[in-house]
Amino acid sequence: MTVWLYGTKYFGVERFMTALSRIFFRHEMVPSRAGAVIDWWESRRGVYNIGVGAAGLFTLAVVNIFAALPPMGSPLGLIPNIGLTVIYGTMANVCYTGGWLAELGLRRWMPYESDTIGAALFRYGFAFSVGLTLFPAALMALHWIGRSIATILA
Repeated sequence: MTVWLYGTKYFGVERFMTALSRIFFRHEMVPSRAGAVIDWWESRRGVYNIGVGAAGLFTLAVVNIFAALPPMGSPLGLIPNIGLTVIYGTMANVCYTGGWLAELGLRRWMPYESDTIGAALFRYGFAFSVGLTLFPAALMALHWIGRSIATILA
């Protein structure tokens, strides 16, 4: 007989998937009060900040590495790195707050879909935020490739 304790079978893969589903889906009762909706969102703000923050650190590293490589050779300064990070992190959290505001508004407009709206908004918002945060790294890599080719051909 197999005993399941939050899916500990299969070397932790099941536990990891259970943790992800608890973050990105609603398994408990659908919150009916505005305060419960806000609590659900705020209980996931830390996960959101860790995900977007990790993507931001990766992006900062990639952008600074490509900026320091020839043919550009001029890394960004400390002040732009810190300033842009603080502004971006603040705006990301303002937009995150817009998620539960949108859910509360949509619950009034689409009451029959209220059990899936919040989790879907969170999942799509999380994916969009991480993707948007990683986008400058891809742009910087393409810019460096273009500059390198232009330097070689010049």
